[in-house]
Amino acid sequence: MCFFDPVLQAETTALAAMEDDLRQAIRLRQLRLFYQPLVDQEQLVVGYEALIRWDHPERGLVSPAQFIPMAEQTGLILSIGSWVLNEACCQLARWAAIPSKADLTISVNVSPREFQLPDFVQRVQDAIACAGAPAGRLKLEVTEGMLLNNLEGISHKMHALRQLGVCFSLDDFGTGYSSLRYLKSLPLAQLKIDQSFVRDLEIDQNDVVIAQTIVQLAKSLALHVVAEGVENVGQLEILRGLGCQYFQGYLFGRPAPLAD
Repeated sequence: MCFFDPVLQAETTALAAMEDDLRQAIRLRQLRLFYQPLVDQEQLVVGYEALIRWDHPERGLVSPAQFIPMAEQTGLILSIGSWVLNEACCQLARWAAIPSKADLTISVNVSPREFQLPDFVQRVQDAIACAGAPAGRLKLEVTEGMLLNNLEGISHKMHALRQLGVCFSLDDFGTGYSSLRYLKSLPLAQLKIDQSFVRDLEIDQNDVVIAQTIVQLAKSLALHVVAEGVENVGQLEILRGLGCQYFQGYLFGRPAPLAD
């Protein structure tokens, strides 16, 4: 393809090159899973969120912000999502055999395109069964934007997976439409307070009020609450005081390979 605008031409060429590279990365297994710890009020690790990274042979580690949107557009996210789910289930199975790690959970982000697959429930069930993973230790994270289209169909799949023991977490709560209908109709176990409300907790009373409201709402509905993006002790103490139960952020650990 050739465009009259040199800037547009350069962008298109770069995107095409990245798509080719990503297809090769999937084939050559250049994708890596990093894990970020999830801690309780005593700062004990209770689980991890699995976060994908691309170990490019020339560019080094590529941020998911650079390649996930393109993967969504091209459909490559289906192959990537399937690989992430299988890797997470295998890790849960390995932990299940170690008494000190058997209670750890792993959270996996699910793409809207994955959830739209007619056989998505079967795919998750197969991944759990193939790895021999405890279904109750797997958490699938969904976003509010995913729920805007075909809420009934998504709800049906979520209930089917919940019957298998899989838990669901609503990510970035408060940044989208925040419809309370979701909380009433979906089998959620957890809400995540977006880091945009955590970042200025020490200087913005409005963020404190928003975080407090989310915590109180979650408790009323018997849901757990996780605060994302906790970077200092001041933020942690405020969230503790509000009754937040779980925390995630650089204060406790950056995303890293499990070996680290």
